[in-house]
Amino acid sequence: MTDEGRNILVVAHARRPETVDAAARVIGALRDAGARPVLSADDRAELGTAIAGPLATLGADVAIADIELAIVLGGDGTILRAAELVREGSAPVLGINMGHVGFLAEIERDDMDEAVRRVIDRDYTVEERLALQVRIKDRGEQVIYETWALNEATVEKASRERMLEVVIEIDGRPLSSFGCDGIVVSTPTGSTAYNFSAGGPVIWPSVEAIAVVPLSAHALFAKPLVIAPEHTVAIELLERTNGTGILWCDGRRSHDLPVGARVVVRRSEHPVRLARLHPASFTDRLVKKFRLPVEGWRGPSPAAESS
Repeated sequence: MTDEGRNILVVAHARRPETVDAAARVIGALRDAGARPVLSADDRAELGTAIAGPLATLGADVAIADIELAIVLGGDGTILRAAELVREGSAPVLGINMGHVGFLAEIERDDMDEAVRRVIDRDYTVEERLALQVRIKDRGEQVIYETWALNEATVEKASRERMLEVVIEIDGRPLSSFGCDGIVVSTPTGSTAYNFSAGGPVIWPSVEAIAVVPLSAHALFAKPLVIAPEHTVAIELLERTNGTGILWCDGRRSHDLPVGARVVVRRSEHPVRLARLHPASFTDRLVKKFRLPVEGWRGPSPAAESS
């Protein structure tokens, strides 16, 4: 930590007036508590005129290693951006939901002042989420691109009218080849995102696993797979593919895939750290997010709860 005090990164969805107001409120509270609010260069350019007083810039004034925590104002997309910003450091991310119900945000906007107070008091726990290391290799097995993902890595067709011809490999052994629109490789955190839309399983965050889900596959054996994170998944674009593919990670980072490319996905050595203020029931998040019907539930009896 620098001698200048505690550095708290504030990440906001700056195109929403209510989020800009919330960012100004959080930044004011941090200053009042003696902490230094820090913004990314992009956020400072968008928020700077709306927030009075001096602002530190990530990378220019404060190094990533000196960030204590990131407070995020927005939905899951903004939280993913924040995780990207602090990836090279150790700061946990605290999400304050400003939009629809999200799975990554810790609290709702109504509890914002309490959240800032607890950040200042360091009254929070840190939960580590499994992340993916993603590499693209060429025909000569040279790594031509490397990135990471918190939610998912997706191999997709680049042309809408064409199909990918792929072969899936697990731990260096071929499993199946088929034509498809793509393959989603998901973490438990991402199991309620693209994986869910593609028909993959919902995986509780406490379960360490990786899901592999084909998209519109033309094959008899092309069902979703769930494997332990110690295993390595590879997806090869076969020579008979008519066209090219594209790799997307968390919907934020992409790279073109030529025929013959090989995408290798394994567990990252660096998990994503989320700050938590209170224990949260993932079941309740599912019910709220997807508006699941629970009418008629009577709950367990007191005897059952104590046994």
